Amino acid sequence: MTIKVASYNMRKALGTDRRRNPERVLQVLREVDADVIALQEADRRFGQRTAVLTPHLLEEHGDWQSVGLGMRASSMGWHGNAILVRKSARILDCEQLHLPSLEPRGAVMADVAIAGITLRVVGMHLDLSGLWRRRQAAAILSHLAASSHAVPTVMMGDLNEWTRAAGCLRDFGTAFRFAETGPSFHARRPIARLDRIMVSPELSIVACGVHHSPASRVASDHLPIWAELAP
Repeated sequence: MTIKVASYNMRKALGTDRRRNPERVLQVLREVDADVIALQEADRRFGQRTAVLTPHLLEEHGDWQSVGLGMRASSMGWHGNAILVRKSARILDCEQLHLPSLEPRGAVMADVAIAGITLRVVGMHLDLSGLWRRRQAAAILSHLAASSHAVPTVMMGDLNEWTRAAGCLRDFGTAFRFAETGPSFHARRPIARLDRIMVSPELSIVACGVHHSPASRVASDHLPIWAELAP
């Protein structure tokens, strides 16, 4: 039995054609067809921080439920980070992680039971500053280490880190393995591996990659990344 996970910086559904189209994002998510999805930039940035993928859109066009992370009634996530899981999954726990930062940043975490497996999922969108990324990585790792019970864990998101051998990637690499998904940015001509999937030692990476399709190349400036995991 495997679980498919994915991470997608959906850029508030603003495509490379400068059009905002939430339905196009949902089309890309259906193409990827993951059991668990970490989204970044899932809410509008200003005002009420409303969700781009509204509950109505998810219900009508998606196979997923949103983990209840929104701090505002109209938001889906926390600082734009959201987690979707199959409607058949059970959400056991969830929380927002406050991260040190100069600009509003956060991470989200959920424990879910799906296909007979309990999985801890962490979604994140880290800072543009390398110094603050390392501080944020340290905060996430400390939070996980302080948990009262260990659960197989997958961490996903837009890390904004260009170099594997340094910075926050080196910090995360002390306890987690990276899925070799490939470059996901920029969507029209991907050269940078800004988006990452990392797993704890209890999980095996069966397959992984970047999702390329006509829709994904225009729906956002990032391509979705995915991995199939086995306990």
